[in-house]
Amino acid sequence: MSEQHQIVFLDRASLVADVRRPAFPHTCTEYDASSEAQAVERLQGASIAITNKVPLRAEALAQLPDLRLIAVAATGTDIVDLAAARARGIVVCNIRDYARAAVPEHTFALMLALRRNLLAYRADVEAGAWQRSPRFCLFDHPIRDLHGSRLGLVGYGALGRQVAHLGRAFGMEIAVHTRTPVDGVVNLGLDELLASSDVVSLHLPLSDATRNLIDAARLARMKPTALLINTARGGLVDEAALADALTRGVIAGAGFDVLAGEPPTADNVLLNLRLPNFILTPHNAWASREAMQGLADQLIGNVEAFAAGTPRNVVA
Repeated sequence: MSEQHQIVFLDRASLVADVRRPAFPHTCTEYDASSEAQAVERLQGASIAITNKVPLRAEALAQLPDLRLIAVAATGTDIVDLAAARARGIVVCNIRDYARAAVPEHTFALMLALRRNLLAYRADVEAGAWQRSPRFCLFDHPIRDLHGSRLGLVGYGALGRQVAHLGRAFGMEIAVHTRTPVDGVVNLGLDELLASSDVVSLHLPLSDATRNLIDAARLARMKPTALLINTARGGLVDEAALADALTRGVIAGAGFDVLAGEPPTADNVLLNLRLPNFILTPHNAWASREAMQGLADQLIGNVEAFAAGTPRNVVA
């Protein structure tokens, strides 16, 4: 008889999708949300933990002797102590390439809104400026085409490549900064890419090596007409330096879907930035219904593969 696994989903409400039941003997307990402190108690006896953003650190794993799989319902695995999991023989798997449409589309939504100054023009219409205009249109704020401009991509994985694909459709020139040179595109050092690009878009993971990669000095290397887009990780950019750069006109604008701390505290410098050249969305670039359903399907596929003895998408 097949082993019956005990599955606990720590933060089911983080995923708006149909999560099918795994096709093997199991029991499943779901919690809408869990704190880090609640995780140990709720995972007692569980062999499979599913978590999106609930951290599982070494101290917690040491108290969970039955745990054999941590299925992360996201791509990033910084919530899990991978070394501790590896030491205890706990498999950790993640989700990959599920938002190839969602995140690039959101990236271009931010890019287009900023490049064409949509926030400023919407504010003008709401304030009655168009209605009072002596002309048939308003063009008080700069409007720039994407066509003919350079899109600089920092990171060139699945999402970076799809952003490049969309950029080419808009008639943009693509330049890339990545650890390994890529055939068929312009490969540049980071400083040269920042200095020469009209739009810089970040598509790389957060690590000790990439934390605050874009700081005050690197923002100062960018064109004063350039945009910075971040739909990757908040900690890649020094947030205080960005706020200062936007306020002083060091760069023309920025569109962010992520912050260094999430959910943000009330005193976050970017959360309180009220400028028409800055757009902040609440880490939902990935969250189209189509992408979330794809994530859910892959998540259960990962769990089933582990139960069948052929784990996939393993990170530890």
